[in-house]
Amino acid sequence: MTRFEGKVAIVTGASGGIGRATAARLAAEGARVCLVDMSQEALDDARPEGDHMIRVCDVSDEAQVAQVVTDVMKEWGRIDAVANNAGIICSKEPITENEMSDWTRVLGVNLIGVAHFIKHAGTVMAEQGSGAICNTASVAGIRSGAGGNAYSASKAGVINLTMTAACDLGGLGVRVNAVCPGLIETNMTKPVFDRARASGKEEKLGSRCELRRYGRPEEIAAAITFLLSDDASYITGQALPVDGGNTASLNLPGMKF
Repeated sequence: MTRFEGKVAIVTGASGGIGRATAARLAAEGARVCLVDMSQEALDDARPEGDHMIRVCDVSDEAQVAQVVTDVMKEWGRIDAVANNAGIICSKEPITENEMSDWTRVLGVNLIGVAHFIKHAGTVMAEQGSGAICNTASVAGIRSGAGGNAYSASKAGVINLTMTAACDLGGLGVRVNAVCPGLIETNMTKPVFDRARASGKEEKLGSRCELRRYGRPEEIAAAITFLLSDDASYITGQALPVDGGNTASLNLPGMKF
């Protein structure tokens, strides 16, 4: 498909897992992609073949985000799509045992970082009169049990920010949506998969989902790419669970793996 022929996209968290798969999918469909992440080496490894750029950026730093947007505009003159995928996790201890410095860092990357790119790239899109943004939230932002306190709160914030930003920008021709992945094997979730495999419980991974399996980064990338494409031209302000049916059923406390 060539749904993004002649279009420009920015993907954050682009060096691993979902971000990497999304950048590859957008590039395969014709987009020129700016890959954004914290590691130059990882970005070099993730960059698809073709006319693409990489930028090292801490998304929690507004000045760095603004510079990325400036660089993309200087190089390509427009921004058509943004996939806000950068994210970090925190401990799953009870709230009474949380380090509040973890909250500051997690919210800074997972929520404020999304707001930074919506603000700066959204301004460009509003001036163009067109554009689409897709934020990576999580099933952890919908229900408890899928992440620690700060992580879950940040993803719930992303879902709400998606709705409010969609209301702000809809009249300017800019769409804002989110995906809510379930259990996906990525660098972030590697410790979960490593523990399950080491204890001989790999078959339980994803067993609480209605599809009885965990997901692949490419499956999330497909949903993100759809929401960024003109095929989703009448969809905005929505948070789409891509979770094998996990949030469609009642998972009782203690039953999730």
